[in-house]
Amino acid sequence: MILNKEFVKLGKNCKIDETAIVGYMPSRKISDLTLEIGDNAVIRAGSIVYLGSKIGENFETGHNVVIREENVIGNNVKIWSNTVVDYGCKIGNNVKIHCNCYIAQLTIIEDDVFIAPGVMVANEKYPTGVFSLERIKGPIIKKKAKIGINTTILPGITIGENSLIGAGSVVTKDIPSNTIAYGVPAKIKK
Repeated sequence: MILNKEFVKLGKNCKIDETAIVGYMPSRKISDLTLEIGDNAVIRAGSIVYLGSKIGENFETGHNVVIREENVIGNNVKIWSNTVVDYGCKIGNNVKIHCNCYIAQLTIIEDDVFIAPGVMVANEKYPTGVFSLERIKGPIIKKKAKIGINTTILPGITIGENSLIGAGSVVTKDIPSNTIAYGVPAKIKK
């Protein structure tokens, strides 16, 4: 179902399941409500894509995915079932985010990143329950990084290019490029 059609720009050959919702109106005020989705998108049943995002070609969701407003998502991105991408994120090309993940506001995910099931990304180090953009800082996941199943990534962390984070890790500090890190807290392994 497409809501608010005047703000929705769909590319060619897009498939939107009957119970998916594209063009959901955000409750917060944003400067541009336009939702652009490139060619060949597949948005499966139960998924909701809010107004105000730019999504590239060959985008695909699993079931019950939520894509909030003000996101910029590249080409060939796959986001699988029961995952939420909160608002203001930047996701590069050829990214795969698996099932049951939460990507917090203002997260940056660069090209060719793989995120395994159950990954949780935080953006506020000391949550108070009172919203403040000054306190929020999403992590940065650099090109070709791979994040293992059930990993938690704390706010403001940078995971370097081509790094691997092992399953069940809690990432509390920056991880340099071309390294393997795992554990609670995640430590670089040599």
